[in-house]
Amino acid sequence: MIRFHDVTMRYPEGHEALRSVNLHVPPGQMLFITGHSGAGKSTMLRLITLIERCTRGQVVVGGHNLSRIRARHIPLYRRHLGVVFQDHRLLLERTVFDNVALPLIAAGYRHGEVRRRVRAALDLVGLLGKERLQPVMLSGGEQQRIGIARAVVHRPSLLLADEPTGNLDPNLSRYTMELFERFNQVGGAVVIATHDLDLAWSMSHRIITLSEGSIVDDTSAGA
Repeated sequence: MIRFHDVTMRYPEGHEALRSVNLHVPPGQMLFITGHSGAGKSTMLRLITLIERCTRGQVVVGGHNLSRIRARHIPLYRRHLGVVFQDHRLLLERTVFDNVALPLIAAGYRHGEVRRRVRAALDLVGLLGKERLQPVMLSGGEQQRIGIARAVVHRPSLLLADEPTGNLDPNLSRYTMELFERFNQVGGAVVIATHDLDLAWSMSHRIITLSEGSIVDDTSAGA
């Protein structure tokens, strides 16, 4: 599913966010990326989503060498990804339904299929019945669940989450991780960048630890 081959990411000012990283994430695996602030966690996700391109090495996702994907083809590539952000990035003036439906509308799904899939995604995250509310009418935890529903509504093969529990209390954090597990259990690969090492360890999935842009620990090295 994901391969990093000797990947280095150096920014113009000279900072190396990643240093010769090698990583293989098989299809269907759930992986936590941990490490201190600035260790390179978010950079790895930005490379996978093609927000940025690596300075050296290769990133391969789903058999696609990302260095060969031209700018105009990036939106098509991203249709196979689901992304959950810490700050939700919801359209606050639109309804819950409209927010979750965005990936489907962008992909050209018909209205009936959009409605069916949005309701299924909201049911997954426990928000069925709140389709017509605006996000500002819901709690922070519910807004995060809207983001998760939007990320999975088009049934991506890969779900990415960047510090998805950073603003949540412990109970909501655990519930959020269990939602990611449900997606993983039906075959989707999941990669979560998090500073919450205790929560990651409690989930009994693969964990890699970054320090100064390098992988210093991997609970399933050689996977």
